[in-house]
Amino acid sequence: MTEAAAPYVRLATVDDAAALGAIYRPFVTHTAVSFEEEPPSDAEMRARIAAAGDRYPWLACERDGGVAGYAYAGPHRSRAAYRWSVDVSVYVAEGARGSGIGTALYRALVGVLTAQGYARAFAGIALPNAASVALHRACGFTDVGVYRRSGYKLGRWIDTLWVQRALYGATDAPAEPRGLEALGTNGDVSL
Repeated sequence: MTEAAAPYVRLATVDDAAALGAIYRPFVTHTAVSFEEEPPSDAEMRARIAAAGDRYPWLACERDGGVAGYAYAGPHRSRAAYRWSVDVSVYVAEGARGSGIGTALYRALVGVLTAQGYARAFAGIALPNAASVALHRACGFTDVGVYRRSGYKLGRWIDTLWVQRALYGATDAPAEPRGLEALGTNGDVSL
């Protein structure tokens, strides 16, 4: 039995859209993990990555010659005062779950977001999902609360657990969050 290569986390590009979409589609079509009802096309995934620009990172985790998972950040809310907060998500390919990919992605994403100057990360977890709850707690997220019966999918109402993680100590007058170019990286964000 050959040992799997260590995960390599890097900034995702629009060229990763097909691979990321292939990981995401089963979550949309077969689970309530995502509240989307129709899986996005490769073109839509490219558009989402492109729309994030340099403000909100998308990361891809490579392992054994392919993309095994991805994570991304987006705006938490649209009001200006929320600009130091982000919503985050992580998705791991079916055959790679439980292998440390999710942890590697979140570790790298937290590092990038902290370097950018974001203060808080939030994530919503459709319940029940013991694996996702365990991953988020292991990565330093704490429970905020549960939105009861917040989504309806696959013939049932679904509760959503919201969790948060401090990225750095909030200050009285925080600097504006920076774009990814401030990181000075060639795309490698592995720790």
